Amino acid sequence: MKLARVVETVVSTINAPVFDGRRLLRCDLLDPDGEPAGGYLIAVDTVGAGAGEIVLLLDEGNSARQILGVAQGPVRTLVVGIVDEVALG
Repeated sequence: MKLARVVETVVSTINAPVFDGRRLLRCDLLDPDGEPAGGYLIAVDTVGAGAGEIVLLLDEGNSARQILGVAQGPVRTLVVGIVDEVALG
């Protein structure tokens, strides 16, 4: 699991059928303190997240495909939760 902030929606005119009807989001990775960790991931939205929200990413292909209910496809990362608060310690 990774912590990230949604930056924007990714638009694709041609894509694999598994992405039909699904939103793709560009998410900047964050460290546990909420600071930028460097890098980003493109994730399939499963929870209705929007720009500026902090989200929880599942970044493991097989688990992602199981959640989407597809046996095969080019899916690796999903947005699986919107974070209300991070409590450390």
